[in-house]
Amino acid sequence: MTSTLITGIGELTTHDPELGSRTDAALVLDGERIAWVGAACAAPEADVRVDVEGRAVLPGWVDSHSHMVFAGDRTAEFAARMAGQSYSAGGILTTVAATRAADDAELTANLRRLVTEAVSQGTTCIETKTGYGLTTEEEEREARLAAGLVDELTYLGAHLVPAETEAESYVDTVTGPMLDAVAPYARWADVFCERGAFDEDQSRRILLAAQRKGLGLRVHGNQLGEGPGVRLAVELGAASVDHCTYLAQSDVDALASSDTVATILPACDLSTRQANAPARALLDAGATVALAANCNPGSSYTTSMAFCVTTAVLQLRMSVAEAVWSATAGGARALRRTDVGVLRPGARADVHVLDAPSITHLAYRPGVPLTWAVWRTGTRER
Repeated sequence: MTSTLITGIGELTTHDPELGSRTDAALVLDGERIAWVGAACAAPEADVRVDVEGRAVLPGWVDSHSHMVFAGDRTAEFAARMAGQSYSAGGILTTVAATRAADDAELTANLRRLVTEAVSQGTTCIETKTGYGLTTEEEEREARLAAGLVDELTYLGAHLVPAETEAESYVDTVTGPMLDAVAPYARWADVFCERGAFDEDQSRRILLAAQRKGLGLRVHGNQLGEGPGVRLAVELGAASVDHCTYLAQSDVDALASSDTVATILPACDLSTRQANAPARALLDAGATVALAANCNPGSSYTTSMAFCVTTAVLQLRMSVAEAVWSATAGGARALRRTDVGVLRPGARADVHVLDAPSITHLAYRPGVPLTWAVWRTGTRER
């Protein structure tokens, strides 16, 4: 294994309570792990030395919510929305049709392209979901193709009821043969608990079946309006409830008193022209907040976590430090991981170097590509 000393760090953001943030710092990567963190003047020798000349270093982004296994696009739908049409979940079926028609090579190539694009911008841990197949065979295919290309895989057969199927019959499939087929590839199960998708009873049934199968739980909730998503996620101990655009005070209180992470998807809210998620209220109440890109062809076609951080600061009234934590350590919490989203000895060697002296520049210079270097599991990707 090759060791790498990254030195000359102007501002080091570790998200480790004992290490904190440091100036004039250094760290050593040894294989796939971080071996040492401290003052540059005390840094040990390593096989390779990289002087970042005063640049800021932080953990790689942890994108805990994406939908990257798909074919086609929905440009026309986006243009119509920008012209005044409202967003609805029904457009998902357009992507389902295109995905079913694509062969394995096309789906794999598109997923690789999106992962490469994300990594080049500092994202080093990626979750993605199935959910554009909606048959047992197609959901299994998506899971099989994605399993080796992303860090975390979520089963989302409960994305929408396909047009050719009756709802209760489809729930039987999602909780039966489809779950059996996808479970060997996935760590998580998710459900779109929303009007036009799955109601509270159906969502609970789907989540409980997945839990019995040994999968962790996630929930799409409260995207299109107030509803049962947050309440159900907290009740069942889900790792996260994602979107959280429309929350009652009782939802905020429930999240603040639980271990369920509120994952906010600011690029999605912008793209669908919905209200801003109440990030400030969640943080002030003591809830754990994550930020994620929600890359998908319909409502958030971006892999840029930096854009999400910028938006969270400029529009959601989060501080830069809060937004960066939510896009790294917060995402790790949403995935129930302690080895990513943090820079400390023993953590995965996921490092993001900015071409800027501090993380403040992520919001201070909106839209400017600031990624200077990226290490993912110890390998330099950029």
